[in-house]
Amino acid sequence: MANVIGIVGLGIMGGAMARNLLAGGWRVVGFDTDAAKMAELAAVGLEPCASVAAMASQTRAILTSLPSARAVLATAEAIAASLTEGRVVVEASTLSLPDKLAFADVLTKAGHTPLDCPISGTGAQAAARDLVIYASGDSDAIAALRPCWAAFTKAVHDVGAFGNGTRLKLVANLLVAIHNVATAEAMVLGMKAGLDPAQVAALIPGGAGNSRIFELRAPMMARDDYLPATMKVDVWQKDMDVIGRFAAELGVPTPTFSATLPIYAAAMAQGLGGSDTAAVCAVLEQMAAVVRS
Repeated sequence: MANVIGIVGLGIMGGAMARNLLAGGWRVVGFDTDAAKMAELAAVGLEPCASVAAMASQTRAILTSLPSARAVLATAEAIAASLTEGRVVVEASTLSLPDKLAFADVLTKAGHTPLDCPISGTGAQAAARDLVIYASGDSDAIAALRPCWAAFTKAVHDVGAFGNGTRLKLVANLLVAIHNVATAEAMVLGMKAGLDPAQVAALIPGGAGNSRIFELRAPMMARDDYLPATMKVDVWQKDMDVIGRFAAELGVPTPTFSATLPIYAAAMAQGLGGSDTAAVCAVLEQMAAVVRS
């Protein structure tokens, strides 16, 4: 089973990782509840599986990239019931810490090694192998997977005990939420002031006001084009909820993060749930009565 990786969840992130692994010479077996996603990737070499259990029988390393805690727990239970053992199961989704611990408990009891390895980056970054992994859990298992991760990331950091990956990812995502709305706010200010939005998107990255999110999202805002999404607004709402509950449980005030919540909610209300989160720019444009030429 050397150089074989299983992926459960072949959406924006999982699909991009699968493509890069295939391009790097890995054998990739995959499962998704959406048969169309499996068929699309089968065209470039992925071996689709009929079930999670069937996939688990073909590889000792499994990566999960799923949209909900329910899907992640169901996957853990399917692996645990698959009559295999000794699998390393890498959970790369953004979930609450209790959800990650529940995932780990199911797998550990069945003789598997769970890793908490959320990924920092957008779908566009995933396609370009511009991802960072915050890996946590068994250090030997993390080290053994580095050749695999090299096919679709730019950096992997072992951040210690299981759960630390999620803690760090929630810190990072709090900043993403803020930087995304801040980018939209700056773009709308520039447009309202009569500046060419393409010029704003091109010139800000060279100065002190830049952020990685500005670089990624400002060009979409300048084009007023939020498809295809690198992170959908409706999926991002789940991440926002996780961050908010995490901070509240720790008693940490988040005034700037909290100020972004109604902007994302407005994007949902305006029917932009399937659009990229950069679409918050459209919300602020409407609030500012911006009329593009």
